[in-house]
Amino acid sequence: MHAALRRQTLADVLHRSAARHPDRLAIACGELRWTYAEFDALVSRLGAGLAAQGVAKGTRVAVLARNSHAFAALRFALARIGAVLVPINFMLKADEAAYILRHAGASMLATDSALAGLARAAAALDTAVQQFLWLPSEGPSDPEPGMLRFDDLAAGSAPLPEAALAGDDLLQIVYTSGTESLPKGAMLTHDAVLWQYVSCLVDAGIGADDFMLHALPLYHCAQLDVFLGPAIYCGASNVITAAPTPENLLPLIERHRITSFFAPPTVWIGLLRSPLFDQTDLSSLRKGYYGASIMPVAVMREILERRPGLKLWNLYGQTEIAPLATMLGPDEQLSKPGSAGRAVLNVETRVVDDAMRDVPPGEVGEIVHRSPHLMLGYFHDDARTQAAFEGGWFHSGDLGVIDGQGYITVVDRKKDMIKTGGENVASREVEELIYKMPQVSEVAVVGLPHPRWVEAVAAVVVVKAGQSLGEAEVLAHCSAQMAAFKVPKRVVFVDALPKNPSGKLLKRQLRQAHAALFDAA
Repeated sequence: MHAALRRQTLADVLHRSAARHPDRLAIACGELRWTYAEFDALVSRLGAGLAAQGVAKGTRVAVLARNSHAFAALRFALARIGAVLVPINFMLKADEAAYILRHAGASMLATDSALAGLARAAAALDTAVQQFLWLPSEGPSDPEPGMLRFDDLAAGSAPLPEAALAGDDLLQIVYTSGTESLPKGAMLTHDAVLWQYVSCLVDAGIGADDFMLHALPLYHCAQLDVFLGPAIYCGASNVITAAPTPENLLPLIERHRITSFFAPPTVWIGLLRSPLFDQTDLSSLRKGYYGASIMPVAVMREILERRPGLKLWNLYGQTEIAPLATMLGPDEQLSKPGSAGRAVLNVETRVVDDAMRDVPPGEVGEIVHRSPHLMLGYFHDDARTQAAFEGGWFHSGDLGVIDGQGYITVVDRKKDMIKTGGENVASREVEELIYKMPQVSEVAVVGLPHPRWVEAVAAVVVVKAGQSLGEAEVLAHCSAQMAAFKVPKRVVFVDALPKNPSGKLLKRQLRQAHAALFDAA
């Protein structure tokens, strides 16, 4: 029996969607438009072109590029020839990107004109990169000299070589952020990613009639595998952009009649605060998704009040689980505010103590998972793989509580729990309270070194445009509603909070920037 008869890999997903919906719009990016038939055919040609350059099953190909049609095509072309995708955060410095290139053993690096300098600099730092592939961007850009050209590889006529693919083959190595240590490469198979797609389609309501906007970086597993991949799987239409700003996003939603959009809370906040929000026709938008960090309850309520026809989903997970683990659906947003929901279709989730015993409802423990979504392990890192799967479950590193119905609320990352004067303070609890102040646009709460308390609670606040707010007001607001040890010792006002391209708050940068705040205490 031919192996392809029963095969289910990412290589097959696009082809089957093209057979079902050949004339439907698959990809729109800038001025470019591809139907599913066109996208499928181009991916095969690109795969053949890559194979002619020596890219084969198991070859690690890194991508350091912003969102584009070319990024999406390359992702599926690599899958068709059995190569392994290694996406890299384009906000990294050259030496940080070089670490990933070296660790993954990438021999080809795909990049675009805006990031070509960074790509060349990183590759030069003792890596195995032998070839560069230039990717066209959302807008006009000139090809980089000395690089293979996407358009040339995709214009060939050679047949796609047949690769012996299987569901348990390695599909991608996705590196974690490395906030506390060197980045770890999560090894994800075709099976893991596709089982996760099924969970997304069923529980997140992604369907063939969606017109989805993809604005957060595709190097990040959320945009790539919770939204773009499942959308291609079911035959939805996709608009790709590299600029997740209100000035770009809101007109795109109106112009393309976007029905479905994902963004972290920080981006949703930016949309709400933009003067364009109330000037733009957003009537087509039916589905809104958030994740990557916790949505302040006050912001969630504001979204629903200003867009009453919008349904919201909260999606929670980790890179290592491909990445979706739990979900809070539209009908639960107001009844379970702040919750990450319950385990999705193909995931089993618990909250446990250090002895792997289930904690009682309401008590804090670590969130752990079992699922076919899970990674094989960390690439070339047996010790951290063993630690991650200790006790036969994957350890998320997140602290949470679970209620009697199985709904999980994420309390904090273990590293973000503030221990002040012997007491534990969840930064999220303080943030939620400060968000209730109408003058507050954004807030981040961190623990900073303190001569007496070891760590002291500090709040970093962005005030809404046209509003005023003082430290004394924030402290009085908190003091009236929470225990004294949880109340910030200081409040710092800033113009903006540091974030990565996925919209996650960079609390490490805040801790570094304000490390001396209590030196004179």
